[in-house]
Amino acid sequence: MLNRRILRIKAFKAIYSFTENQSASLKELEAQLDRSLESTRDLYLFLLSCIQPLTEEAINRIEAARGKFNPTEEELHPNMKFTTNLIAPLLGSDPDLQKLLQKKKLSWDQYDVLLRHLYESIRSKDYFAEYLSNGNPNTLKEDAELWVKIFENEFEDNADLESILEDLSIWWNDDLAYALSWCCRTMDQLAKGKTWNLPPLFMSDLDKSGSKDSDKAFVVKLLRTAVNGFDRYISEIAAITPKWDRSRICVTDLALIVCGMAEAEAFDNIAPRVTINEYVEISKFYSTPESRAFVNGILDKLINK
Repeated sequence: MLNRRILRIKAFKAIYSFTENQSASLKELEAQLDRSLESTRDLYLFLLSCIQPLTEEAINRIEAARGKFNPTEEELHPNMKFTTNLIAPLLGSDPDLQKLLQKKKLSWDQYDVLLRHLYESIRSKDYFAEYLSNGNPNTLKEDAELWVKIFENEFEDNADLESILEDLSIWWNDDLAYALSWCCRTMDQLAKGKTWNLPPLFMSDLDKSGSKDSDKAFVVKLLRTAVNGFDRYISEIAAITPKWDRSRICVTDLALIVCGMAEAEAFDNIAPRVTINEYVEISKFYSTPESRAFVNGILDKLINK
């Protein structure tokens, strides 16, 4: 599930934490890394589990409208296509998924307000109107395509959801886009008639040939190399930085540079330019506008040296 870019980000965050608090032990940082890695898959599960409660929200709305004192013709004879989508019962009855959600205590029960807002937003969209206008019986393909559009359009940049995710996990907001992409990937698989399976935690686990290096080994070695060589890397940065003053360098940039140096040292099979480009890209999302050039320049000098 987790690709190398995500793994680098996870390692960078652990080193950022270490840069701020060097009293943390390697064992503590590795435990933090493990929790961070698993949290992305937990977020995927949480988002995927919204399908059934969102469908139930639609059913409750329709029943409430029918029970009004003087319902309209449309309320008496509503379009039931969404409420009978095939994805909700398929996942809702999957024993492995439901057992996992129960074990991890992942539930939308207390987020009824967010579910109402999500459903209101979905109802207002053209893609949903187009879906309802198709009078043909539900198909897995059509219903899965609808949920892909819902995941793509309704969850990102949602302030209410972001607030909930922040309360549930310190890692979830940053992982939202990636977890949503896996929800969409799951919909594509269900549309083809495949059953749901828990994605392996690492992308290398999908390679059955065994030709790919373990992603878990990669991220653990990256973290260990960065921690064990931290003081040496800082000294090397200071040596090529005019008027070095560690307090004036952004902590985020420092952590990114240390990670880049550690990766170059630990993995000589990865091209230096690939390593540099990866941490420059990460700097665009986690650091200042000037960081891109700074991180690129420092890593280029140190890695090539």
